[in-house]
Amino acid sequence: MATLLGGLVVLGLYAWAHFSGETHSMEGSSLISQNVTITASIAVVFSLIFAIWTPKKLILPTAIAAFLLQASMVAYLIITTGGITSPFIALWILISVFAGIFGAWGIVPLFVAINAYMVMQYLSLGITRDTIIMFVLVGDLPLLASYLIWHRAAPKATDDDKAYRDLASELSQVANKSEVVINAIADGVIAINSQGVIQLINPAAQQIIGWGKQDALALDYKSVLQLVDGAGGELTPATDPVAQTLATNKQVAIDTLNLLTNSQKKILVSVIVSPVGQLGSGAIIVFRDITKDKAEEREQAEFISTASHEMRTPVASIEGYLGLALNPAIVQIDEKARDYINKAHESAQHLGRLFSDLLDVSKAEDGRLSNKPKVTDVVVFTHDIVQGLRPQADAKGLRMLFRPMPDDDAKEGDRTLSPVYYVNADNDHLREITANLVENAIKYTPHGDITIDVTGDNDHVTISVADSGIGIPKEDQVHLFQKFYRVDNSDTREIGGTGLGLYLSRRLAEAMNGRIWVESEYKQGSTFYLSLDRISHEDATRLIEAATTESAAQPTPIQPSFATEQALAPQAAPTPPPLAAPAIAPVVMPTAAPTAPAVASRPAAAPSIRTMPSSAPLSVIEQNADQYVQATRHNMNIPPRV
Repeated sequence: MATLLGGLVVLGLYAWAHFSGETHSMEGSSLISQNVTITASIAVVFSLIFAIWTPKKLILPTAIAAFLLQASMVAYLIITTGGITSPFIALWILISVFAGIFGAWGIVPLFVAINAYMVMQYLSLGITRDTIIMFVLVGDLPLLASYLIWHRAAPKATDDDKAYRDLASELSQVANKSEVVINAIADGVIAINSQGVIQLINPAAQQIIGWGKQDALALDYKSVLQLVDGAGGELTPATDPVAQTLATNKQVAIDTLNLLTNSQKKILVSVIVSPVGQLGSGAIIVFRDITKDKAEEREQAEFISTASHEMRTPVASIEGYLGLALNPAIVQIDEKARDYINKAHESAQHLGRLFSDLLDVSKAEDGRLSNKPKVTDVVVFTHDIVQGLRPQADAKGLRMLFRPMPDDDAKEGDRTLSPVYYVNADNDHLREITANLVENAIKYTPHGDITIDVTGDNDHVTISVADSGIGIPKEDQVHLFQKFYRVDNSDTREIGGTGLGLYLSRRLAEAMNGRIWVESEYKQGSTFYLSLDRISHEDATRLIEAATTESAAQPTPIQPSFATEQALAPQAAPTPPPLAAPAIAPVVMPTAAPTAPAVASRPAAAPSIRTMPSSAPLSVIEQNADQYVQATRHNMNIPPRV
């Protein structure tokens, strides 16, 4: 631009001089005027061409060439019009100021030219000191100023430009990578703004919902992502996960909704909606088709339920006959055989409990888990469970403390009075959870204390089970209540377990509208908490009276006793008359260690079956054994086979 400006100025001056007739008044002839004019014209044309079109690789060389051409034209003009006293000396100053833009390529040629001309003038004409000073002020000083102006500013501008280019390149690479990743994800991804308008939709989402990208963009998400509830009804703002995230700026995840595709096909989807930035910035919706996954889960649950139900019958028979084999009144065996049978009996009992847990898990997952709330005094209820499990703790040498009702050996200072905490919850579920937590504390505590406490406030009742056992690592605590999850380290490998107890406890707690969690530090013990909704004394009294009135109003069905069922059952042979024998004691099945009382999911024991002494006839003993096996099946809640 400086070259173009300088050339236009020269052309304008000579055009004015030519048409006004003053060209010959300048020093020299008209030929000189024409040469300068031609040089200026070339500089102007040259500048215009490269200003309009210049290859990127030739920008700097062509700019330097145009500048040097313009400087040569101005120098020629000054020399032919009086040298240092030329009226065009201002053009040289202008050219010199812009020389710093090109660095050494612009400054050095001009510096050499002006000083070479000054030396030539000094040697040939013997110029005075004042003329030399004039040369320095007019020729060298503008170059120095140009260097100070452009040489210092250029690096800053270059650094800024480089930083800008690097940032733009980095952002471009990140955007390209993000687009590649989003397009490669198998889950559907939709980005919406604060108004719910779709800004982005990936190919997986297009394939799942059947909408094209151009059709879906700029539409409201409800038009494209048609979510409905399980019954096919429209979602309300309270049940719509996208609306909840936009309103609260919190992540929402749900896997119970259906999605209507563009062809009105209904599929089951899992939806996770995450906020973007601050409230009102928008959200990212990630969803996937889980119809096949849910179908497979249902098939697995049905298989587990059926298999567990069918396998409980032979397990009950095995347990029953092993119990008979351990009864000294029926069978006489040596101690070595008794030890083997004891171990087999314990394994059969463990297998029976496993099948029962599997059935409870399948019921919890498919919604068949019953919930029969009943008003319960939590302190008394928990105390009974703790007392039943105390022999297990004593067998391991552990001290078990129940703080609301401390025993005589409790530590001094323990409180002896506790408020009455009422809950309206399923007693079977509550017993199952509490017994499982206490049994786990006993199992995973090599030595020390186990403390059970009941606390609460106006709204909640909390049962806590604290131990001084092996503790739980932080990384395992988040997975502790998942199905089949067990902490795998050197401390737990020697301890048996299925990984179902805590998962079932969580599902039972959720069925009672409660919450269960853990606080633990590895190698320093754990504390498990169960929180339930508390009811007031007045509400408890009212519910008890209502339950009593309802029970009195309904006729009580006659429940045949186990003996009656046996009497009505078809017999292969008539029952022999009773023998004149002494009173028969109930069957006693010795085990290696005391067992805990039956949990809530297992019904109470059937009526005691009386056995015959070893001196009784074999047919009577075999009939009694069958009755014992049937009683064992009754205890495991197995219906009789037809």
